[in-house]
Amino acid sequence: MTKLRLAIVGAGPAGIYAADILLKLERSFDVSIDLFEHLPAPYGLVRYGVAPDHPRIKGVINALRGVLDRGDIRLFGNVRFGEDVTLDDLKRHYNAVIFATGAVRDASLDIQGIDADGSHGAADFVSWFDGHPDVPRTWELNAESVGVLGNGNVALDVSRILAKHAEDLLPTEVPQNVYEALESSPVTDVHVFGRRGPAQVKFTPLELRELGELRDVDMVVYDEDFDYDEASRAAIESNKQVKVIDRVLQSWRQRPGANNAGGEASRRLHLHFWANPVELKTDQEGRLTSLVYERTSPDGHGGIEGTGELREVPMGQFYRAVGYFGSPLDGVPFDSRHGVIPNHEGQVLSEDSNAIMPGMYATGWIKRGPVGLIGHTKSDAMETVQHLVNDQGSWWQPEAPEEEAIPELLASRGVKWTDLGGWHRLDEHEVGLGEPQGRDRVKVVPRDEMVRISRGE
Repeated sequence: MTKLRLAIVGAGPAGIYAADILLKLERSFDVSIDLFEHLPAPYGLVRYGVAPDHPRIKGVINALRGVLDRGDIRLFGNVRFGEDVTLDDLKRHYNAVIFATGAVRDASLDIQGIDADGSHGAADFVSWFDGHPDVPRTWELNAESVGVLGNGNVALDVSRILAKHAEDLLPTEVPQNVYEALESSPVTDVHVFGRRGPAQVKFTPLELRELGELRDVDMVVYDEDFDYDEASRAAIESNKQVKVIDRVLQSWRQRPGANNAGGEASRRLHLHFWANPVELKTDQEGRLTSLVYERTSPDGHGGIEGTGELREVPMGQFYRAVGYFGSPLDGVPFDSRHGVIPNHEGQVLSEDSNAIMPGMYATGWIKRGPVGLIGHTKSDAMETVQHLVNDQGSWWQPEAPEEEAIPELLASRGVKWTDLGGWHRLDEHEVGLGEPQGRDRVKVVPRDEMVRISRGE
């Protein structure tokens, strides 16, 4: 029987789902799958891209854990593609590779002053408060007024973490250094800006509703933003999700703090719609002092247009949550404009001729860009895997497909890789750290400590 030796680069949801789908397919060949992950622990953005006060994500982790714990997929963590393992290595040892490396960088924002001291990408901030091992452990939170640009769930996560009282995060797996920084934050006002109106936001209703439940935080919305045009009214009437979002926002309009009327809470979270950022102003030392934005309005065709009216909001920090962006991989075609691997339904295409490159596939955000939820990731992986199966005649013919070749290769290069048993050790260690404090876990943050615990050293 034909044997498929498959490498998957990236052990987040996209990579794990692709492996699971392939193993469950009716097929005429045997499958052997190795997952390569540059972090010492699996699960990708589920572990390092979701706010610690989102316990529902545990359900996703449990599903992913179930796939890995079946024992029919090997995990090689702490292995950097392009350094520890190259594309040539994969061609020598496998029939094909699926790249599932996601998108972890911030998309750029081209406005004057975007590089000001105090201006940050949301992805960097999320990595910090999630205890990502490859980012600095300090984050200066020194502003009373903070701005967040974006009307998606990442913007909500960032805004909520900034506005929430630190002690309310203590039951979660928030790292200790993050708790201490948030506890000493002087923030009183968080301003969230969106270019379009309330009926065009990308928030999911549950996340938006949770925002309004923060203790000692007034929700500030402005009546001027709710003068709906015909397209907005139609969206509310025709889309259940938009209708729920509108209902939540309308309820906030009835609260004492609406229109910045001065509620009783010590902190305020302002939602500014129809606001297009124009400039970040700075002082003589280059420190951020305010955001200038232009009021927008519907253009009658589903888009927006500027009104010419400029407004200014004082702030000492600004976070852009305008999307994630993929990173290029050594030897792999890359579309630098869209931040993805060029592909046709997951089949990797060459940069110059758009020809299908045999043996190379992509799935998840590195395939389609940073859009969609977990459900999209599953259907996305199915499309890629189906092409992989159908392309059997064009798979690579590896020189050394033996499974023991990979551990030998990594050992010869001095790579301290972690495996599934190592992840179980780290997982148990983190849960043990949390138990005395009544917490689910306390994340181990330094990479070398994660590796040492995982390897039992």
